[in-house]
Amino acid sequence: MADGNSTPETVEHPYWRRNLAVCLIGSFTTIVAMTLLLPFLPIFVEQLGVTDKAEIAEWSGVAFGSTFLSAALVAPLWGRLADRFGSKAMLMRASLGMTVAMSLIGMADNVWELVAIRVFAGLAGGYSSGSMILVATQTPKARSGWALGMLSSGIMAGNLVGPLVGGALPPLIGIRATFWLAGGIIFLTFIATTTLLKEDRSAATARKASAGGRWSDIPDKRPVIAMLTMGLLLMIAIMSIEPIITLYVQEQVTDRSAVTIVAGFVMSATALGTILSAPRLGRLADRIGHWNVLVVSLLVTAALLIPQAFVTNGWQLIGLRFLMGLALGGLMPCVTAVIRHSVPDRIVGRVLGISTSSQYAGQVTGPLIGGFIGGHIGMRSVFLGTSLLMIGGAIFTWLNRPKARDR
Repeated sequence: MADGNSTPETVEHPYWRRNLAVCLIGSFTTIVAMTLLLPFLPIFVEQLGVTDKAEIAEWSGVAFGSTFLSAALVAPLWGRLADRFGSKAMLMRASLGMTVAMSLIGMADNVWELVAIRVFAGLAGGYSSGSMILVATQTPKARSGWALGMLSSGIMAGNLVGPLVGGALPPLIGIRATFWLAGGIIFLTFIATTTLLKEDRSAATARKASAGGRWSDIPDKRPVIAMLTMGLLLMIAIMSIEPIITLYVQEQVTDRSAVTIVAGFVMSATALGTILSAPRLGRLADRIGHWNVLVVSLLVTAALLIPQAFVTNGWQLIGLRFLMGLALGGLMPCVTAVIRHSVPDRIVGRVLGISTSSQYAGQVTGPLIGGFIGGHIGMRSVFLGTSLLMIGGAIFTWLNRPKARDR
């Protein structure tokens, strides 16, 4: 309950539960639309006129990674504009932009157009990151860990369901029609965002009036810098393993026809574990502290990465990846919550935009680093190196945590 001395940073926004539901569903649908092309992207590139197998692989990588690269460049800008004009406006922009982008991809005539439209999708999109900003700013701080955990579960569910949908729809309706259907679904997200999402007007007015807030307004910058760094390191650690999963599974599975099936289970196991654990670890973090959950999750993840380097069959890897997903569920919601608690409301969107940008940078560089190390040093070394990175992250987080009286 707010008292007479309440500020916009302490008032509980009345629509936060409805906003969380809209953002969760909207993030899920947009992530599904963005990831459904993974199973058939090389086939689509070939249909666009690329015939050499090596070039198909290269263009597929460029088309997929270009979205994250362009999104990383503009994420701070969208965060700054969210501080000035409100998060709802940014979510409407992102959903409408994604509707246009997905529809245009279905009309691409050559691979250059595909890459250009994917770049546009990164520039115009950002619904899930915008949802993080809105939920972080509109949710009561005492419930922020749980709410951000729920939202993270929706995002991870989209990453899990997207490739499954992408594998099922093209044989039924065709590749181009799949993109058009995805654009239509995102347009429904735009309508829901426009009509159902309610941003607190008093907070938006106060934020716009103080839009001149600067980095210097943050009282203690160490936790914020630590979380920005952790977002980058986490995505590098998570994504560094993605390029080698299928190749690594080939070494563990004797039946060659089952390689892709087992690799799919390995990739899905991590996402499933994260979906199940994120809300629970978020609620636990609200009780015992986000810093404590961060450090323990990092150490548990590091411990689970070590046996992954020495598995002897695919099912062992699936089980370990699922357990690792359970540990990973506590990381990104806590990173976002710590930033939310460490900066004034008037610049929280800007700082969370920078955080999103650092995570996108990790998504781009992680696969490059993992692929290089796996190809030149060995695939087992990727797991061990990632474990060391997680241990270093845990130490770095522990050293930069605020004093007990500040927490």
